Amino acid sequence: MSLQRLQREFTAHIREPDKQPVPAGVEDRRMKIYRDLFFNNIESLLAANFPVLRKLHEEDSWRAMVRDFYATHRCHTPLFPEIAREFLRYLQDERGERKGDPPFLLELAHYEWIELSLELDERTIECEDPDRDGDPLDDIPVLSPLVHVLSYRFPVHRIGPDYRPESPPEEVTHLLVYRNRDDDVRFMKLNAVSRLLLTYLQESGGATGRMILERVAEAIGHPEPAVVVAAGTSLLNDLQSRDIVVLGTLSATGATFDLTDYPAEIVAWNLGTVDLTSCQILGDTDSGTLVAISGGTLNLDGCTFTGSDGSIFLE
Repeated sequence: MSLQRLQREFTAHIREPDKQPVPAGVEDRRMKIYRDLFFNNIESLLAANFPVLRKLHEEDSWRAMVRDFYATHRCHTPLFPEIAREFLRYLQDERGERKGDPPFLLELAHYEWIELSLELDERTIECEDPDRDGDPLDDIPVLSPLVHVLSYRFPVHRIGPDYRPESPPEEVTHLLVYRNRDDDVRFMKLNAVSRLLLTYLQESGGATGRMILERVAEAIGHPEPAVVVAAGTSLLNDLQSRDIVVLGTLSATGATFDLTDYPAEIVAWNLGTVDLTSCQILGDTDSGTLVAISGGTLNLDGCTFTGSDGSIFLE
């Protein structure tokens, strides 16, 4: 038997031991070590990644679902931190509706995966570092990069062993899931208006807080826009205190920026004004770019730029 054929038979049996025979010449007791090791690693990883989903299933039904994922899904990556995303793809694209599955299965799994993805996200709030004492109305609100604005048919944040809804409520559940400066992942329940505000913040294009709130007032047809602006100001302040929104301008006078140290680039993205006055900007081959995007203003007064292939790119 060729090595390639042996490997195919080995992996086929590991995936589906009830359907695929043990490779010829290999003792079953030896294969059992691999069968248990591989499957139990995946099962324990998914149980840790989706703790609420795991608690909602009896042992047999949980292991059966993991076994089906393990046997039928073809992963796009070999990285262990990405297994949860692969499981979500399996639930969304392959599993379909099955007897015994709760109607909120996919939404709950997505919610738990979002929490996990924020825990694993290597970005920090400091990568967006405008003035935290900025004015919520006259400055430009900037969403933290560690924020997800979500809407679900089911109240996934409440689901657990003691609450298993059989049908979705009349109102959609809007949630804001975020990671703060202390690296704590938290959520905030939104109503339709605050959900709209967060949507406009995501696509603000350099608009000030006042402009965004006036847009919200117009969208909901409120007869007194000033009332919406006042209430929205309180909400913006609350979002800022939770590290969801940071406000103001970004400045760096007299600093030296070596683009080889900034693989993600130095970016002014809906931040208003980025001042790099009298700075020295260093760049080398494939080092990246200095960028101002989507309504940002990039001031380079008195700056020098050196490097063979680095560039300054304004869009």
